[in-house]
Amino acid sequence: MFVASLRSPAIIYRIRVKEAARSENRIQDYGVIGDCRSTALVSRGGSIDWLCWPRFDSPSIFAAILDPDRGGYWSVSPVHPIRVERNYVESTNILETHFVGNTGAASLRDLMPVASEVDKRSVLLPDHELIRELICTEGEIEIAVTFVPRHSYGLEGVALHDRGQLGISAHVGKGAYWLHGTRPLNLDKHGAYGRFTLRRGEAIQFDLTYSETAPCVLPALGGELSSRIERSIQWWKSWANRCSYDGPYRASVVRSALILKLLAYAPSGAIAAAPTTSLPEIVGGPLNWDYRYCWLRDASLTVRALLGLGYIEEAESFLFWMLYATRLTRPELRIMYNVFGKVAPREREISFLRGYRNSRPVRVGNAARKQLQLDVYGELVDAAAQYVRSGGSFDRNTQQVLVDLGKYVADHWDQPDEGIWEPRTGQKNHTHSRLMCWTTLDRLLELHEKQKIAALPREQFVRERERIRDQIEQRAWNPRIQSYTSILDGDDVDASLLRIPWYGLEKANCDRMRGTYRRIHQQLGAGNGLLYRYKRNPPEGAFGVCGFWSAEYLAIGGGAPQDAEGRFQQLLHYQNDLGLFAEEIDPTDGSALGNFPQAFTHIGLISTALSLKEHETGVPHPAEKRHQAISPTAKKRAKVVRA
Repeated sequence: MFVASLRSPAIIYRIRVKEAARSENRIQDYGVIGDCRSTALVSRGGSIDWLCWPRFDSPSIFAAILDPDRGGYWSVSPVHPIRVERNYVESTNILETHFVGNTGAASLRDLMPVASEVDKRSVLLPDHELIRELICTEGEIEIAVTFVPRHSYGLEGVALHDRGQLGISAHVGKGAYWLHGTRPLNLDKHGAYGRFTLRRGEAIQFDLTYSETAPCVLPALGGELSSRIERSIQWWKSWANRCSYDGPYRASVVRSALILKLLAYAPSGAIAAAPTTSLPEIVGGPLNWDYRYCWLRDASLTVRALLGLGYIEEAESFLFWMLYATRLTRPELRIMYNVFGKVAPREREISFLRGYRNSRPVRVGNAARKQLQLDVYGELVDAAAQYVRSGGSFDRNTQQVLVDLGKYVADHWDQPDEGIWEPRTGQKNHTHSRLMCWTTLDRLLELHEKQKIAALPREQFVRERERIRDQIEQRAWNPRIQSYTSILDGDDVDASLLRIPWYGLEKANCDRMRGTYRRIHQQLGAGNGLLYRYKRNPPEGAFGVCGFWSAEYLAIGGGAPQDAEGRFQQLLHYQNDLGLFAEEIDPTDGSALGNFPQAFTHIGLISTALSLKEHETGVPHPAEKRHQAISPTAKKRAKVVRA
């Protein structure tokens, strides 16, 4: 038995060149792999620097992205690479990294295998598996392998056991890890490592598995492993080929869809906001949060994205997971849940990790879990309305659940809350929250009109919907600055105001929205299509999804089609070489900030592409159809309020 030391100068010395390279990794230097249960981040240098098993929000076994010395990692790469290029196998989440050195070249494939239900029934497979296969493609090349696992985010070392031909085993908590490969690794008190020289056509393979409740399964290597890789390629391609989108920028749209699928927890249908924690919004600062949970505020955009791309099953799974997850607190809703539908865990700080580039503190759990955010009601109900527009329906029990949410909003909409951006500075009267309360009642009335909800208090819902509209038009509009404002009776703006026409309260080309759009770009514009979400000193990065909201505002009637497409093209320049977006973008150099990859940004990309396609084909945006369907009396009343 060998115990991996937490602070070993020997291991750092042995791989000092690799360690230095890893510490310089930028967020955008990572690719992501996964199996719809968990994910791993792989650096350009071939190091897995983030892996949580068995779920997205489990404690990490590798966390070098948050602390190169203490976090743990698994590196497979040439000793002296000169050039590195990488890509995903087309229409898959299988990562290929191509290394070129002085004497040869090699290609590394990283993946977590996936399989159809038929394959799972016919072949005994491990619960969780990660495959790494490196092939020398030219000349000869020296390869170094270093395996340094850690327990509980690096709190403890891991005891490694040499099992001969069966490889290396480690028991951590309730689970067992097994690493075996086609080349043996040497163990010492620091971890496992090896160096090999490969010639053209030669390969090394490694297979890491994890099991918690079932018997350990050690899959065969060699040809069997190659077959599992090929089976995974076909599974991902089959899924990607179901995408019905045939509009502009299809490659970016499909990549974003693949990221959403990667972040969807297959057993439940929940979609995590991101697979990481504590990647900073300001490098060196304290804005480091855990996003490995599911936010209800993403619901409406997510369902639109999935339905718009033809992924009905995934949209349905996500929607019904949300309805299930909220069962214990309804009609009150929490803003986030874990993948099993439980409230996210309490927030705590991991003090022994120094954080990404010394960005402290590292946090797990999220203290925003019990905030009041009234906008989530509109997100959930609008997602339900979109599902019905696409041909779905609800049983009587689900109809009653939706009506009860509407009753809660009708009784509670006129109160302060924390709002969409989750500040920890207290509750205020947020315009966006009022907008989404209006959306809640409006969509329930729509479903009632379509006879998709059997019974609701119609008079109350109509009355309160119009009261919310009146309040927004009277108190959220600031005539002095000719813009809607973030807070009722306020002076500042935030990017969520761009969503007003998306939900149908206003038309995108009305004078008020044009003024709001101008004010937002004056106050929050970060150049080249980027937007900050709100004013902050010092500023954080530009918020990725907000740039796409701006482009989509133009696409749904707020500007010329060529302006919308030009804005969209500008934003695509900020994806990394693999097509991945983080939460935020540093306007000074285009580097990624915040958790990565971020579902919200990719959802914004898809939604904007769908709106561009709708405009191109003459299909009205769904919100435009709803705007036209509102009663003439309500429209007349709105004109009187403006006057």
